[in-house]
Amino acid sequence: MARNGVQLITYADRLAGDLPGLARLLGSPPWSAAFTGVHILPFFTPFDGADAGFDPVDHTAVDPRLGTWEDVGAVARGRDLMVDVIVNHVSAGSAAFRDWQERGDASPAAGMFLTMATVFPYGATEDELARIYRPRPGLPFTPYTVAGERRLVWTTFTPQQVDLDVAHPGARAYLDAILDAIAGAGATLVRLDAVGYAVKTPGETCFMTRDTFAFIEEFTAHARARGLEVLVEVHSYYRRQVEIGAAVDRVYDFALPPLVLHALATGDGEPLARWLEVRPANAVTVLDTHDGIGVIDVGADQTAPDAPGLLPPADLDALVDRIHASSGGTSRLATGAAASNLDLYQVNCTFYDAMGGDDHAYLAARAIQFFTPGVPQVYYVGALAGRNDVALLQQSGVGRDINRHRYTPDEVARELGRPVVAALLALCTWRSELPVFDGGFAFALEDGVLTMSWRAGDDEAQLTVDLLSHRAGLWWRHDGRDGSTDDLLADPPVLEG
Repeated sequence: MARNGVQLITYADRLAGDLPGLARLLGSPPWSAAFTGVHILPFFTPFDGADAGFDPVDHTAVDPRLGTWEDVGAVARGRDLMVDVIVNHVSAGSAAFRDWQERGDASPAAGMFLTMATVFPYGATEDELARIYRPRPGLPFTPYTVAGERRLVWTTFTPQQVDLDVAHPGARAYLDAILDAIAGAGATLVRLDAVGYAVKTPGETCFMTRDTFAFIEEFTAHARARGLEVLVEVHSYYRRQVEIGAAVDRVYDFALPPLVLHALATGDGEPLARWLEVRPANAVTVLDTHDGIGVIDVGADQTAPDAPGLLPPADLDALVDRIHASSGGTSRLATGAAASNLDLYQVNCTFYDAMGGDDHAYLAARAIQFFTPGVPQVYYVGALAGRNDVALLQQSGVGRDINRHRYTPDEVARELGRPVVAALLALCTWRSELPVFDGGFAFALEDGVLTMSWRAGDDEAQLTVDLLSHRAGLWWRHDGRDGSTDDLLADPPVLEG
């Protein structure tokens, strides 16, 4: 089981150049003390395809430009390692898909890839097609030529990402081979990317249905047999997240980022408090990831709009407008239909820019994240309190690239010298070293002040945050010694002994 310390989320190339570089960076201070684990975003062949590695041509091979499986193992040594398993799709350039295109039913890969006819063998009505839940506009089909015939291949995300039939023996063998490679490298956890869309059932939404849960349960058993925990990645209605949490090892808390932003901008902590009452404790907490800041996770149920969300529509609209204003309008350039971005339920912005570059507010947000039950993860741009990379956005035309900066070694060294970055990494170290977070949790909200506390035996830790002023204080007792700070920026917490 993964240790309850802070984990880093990062691309190997965008922070440290390659996998050996990442191993060196994580093995040196202040990174080595701050992070007990790392989630390496896709390093498979190719790591720089149509969707930044989430469209693998060969999911079992490390891209040689980044290193080898031995290099992955070196990163895993002495820390928890999370690796992605992209269960929903592969690249249209994969050997299996190209062979099926060429040979059709004579290919060993015949049946591995979903088509409209696979799911709707007798045709689909307009109502059935309209029922399909979509993360992006339009229908989920792309015409491809297969053995001389035009076929409508199921493509949930982009035309280059062709969906697998996860019930097909060939697809199951393929997914097992990925698990074998990942486990063999010493990984601790796997993240099921886009698993909510992996099972298509005619007449249903094709998103997080009973069949999806059955697939997750079966896949989780295969992963556990190899010593791997499973994290499920799903953006969805908050009550569905609670349901998912009860059925899996770990689930992302994607509701936390917008609720923290709302609380620290308005002083209204009630929506956050309501979420703390019901959320799954077996969560991985995040404020930022390689994708955008989700808003669907706190809104009304997209499949049943009469089911209200954690934030009403007016507050949700105000939240999005504040992010755009706080970022000086740069996030608006990267969000919605802008910049070829199709993730319409996410705002593309660094979390530091979403908070207007306010160091005290940013550290208060991180402290709330670290006190929320679960294993906290910090995205590499967030670890360096990064700003929106408008130049990269303009260069690539991909909205999410605004939060995917490519750091040089000199930049990393320079950013580590900023007080807010030093304070955040000190807070990460404090959180990673204090065992009290495996104990019992309590919280209270009174007059705009959020108090969060943990107790394990004689050890205690308490956080108080004035949501409007952003003043945050810590008090703790560990091994009979007390410590405290009233200013996370000027006086970051340090454990004695």
